[in-house]
Amino acid sequence: MSEVAAVRRFNRVITQRVGALEDEYLSGHRSLGLSRLLWEISPEGTEVRSLRARLGLDSGYVSRQLRVLESQGLVQVSADFGSEDGRVRTARLTAAGAAERELLDRASDELAESMLRPLTAGQRARLVAAMAEAEKLIIASLVRVEITDPRRPEARYCQRSYFEELSRRFEAGFDPSQSISASDDEVSLPAGLLLVATLQGDPVGCGALKLHPDTGIGEVKRMWVSQSVRGLGLGRRLLEALAGEACSRGMRTLRLETNQTLSEARHLYETAGFVEVEAFNNEPYAHHWFQRDLTDTAR
Repeated sequence: MSEVAAVRRFNRVITQRVGALEDEYLSGHRSLGLSRLLWEISPEGTEVRSLRARLGLDSGYVSRQLRVLESQGLVQVSADFGSEDGRVRTARLTAAGAAERELLDRASDELAESMLRPLTAGQRARLVAAMAEAEKLIIASLVRVEITDPRRPEARYCQRSYFEELSRRFEAGFDPSQSISASDDEVSLPAGLLLVATLQGDPVGCGALKLHPDTGIGEVKRMWVSQSVRGLGLGRRLLEALAGEACSRGMRTLRLETNQTLSEARHLYETAGFVEVEAFNNEPYAHHWFQRDLTDTAR
């Protein structure tokens, strides 16, 4: 069976088993789509744009579904005029909506229990472990990596998070002004670029590239992955994407440096085709310098 056919078969089995094909999900009075949208609204309220990003739905569809929930007296949608952007809309559960959400929780627990009940203890353990692995890999497939203007809010968030983590982990802290620069202009085309990874609309990683066409060398900077998605292979994905971008722009060599505290970063570089070399710059926070030949990437 091909990989695509296997995924399609899994999708068919799971959609049938969880009741996604039924008009009234979990024996309720609404579809799976409406039920899921209702469940995603937190007790404190959730921004509509966050609901769209989290569920991967377009604006028009979410608006129509929210109007249905409003007509049923379960949700209220209002503009948040206290925010910087007065166009931000927030969905909040009514008392009836909160009660309906609790019913959904109980019905979902019952569905999960019905899947586990017929199995032996060993089978239950295997199923739960397999589901956890499948969830992890599906989440990894949802991550988007795109060239992003370093001045955008999601890019600022990633770079700020990168600085904060280095400040926590380096014994003497980290001061960006003392490090080799990777300014907005230096990581904007044509001088360079910044890749930002997002998961359901939230920034979860970044990696920058400085291009030196005169020497054919690309410099990797600002590699960061959020703790929330570590273990999904995102660091390697960002690194390979940077290598591909550098190669497509005529770079023959990729270079980077790292601190001795960042053992996981060193392991990533060593297993991604980089070799340790003599220091090629005066980065004050670096203890290890790495280089990778991009000619194989080009082929």
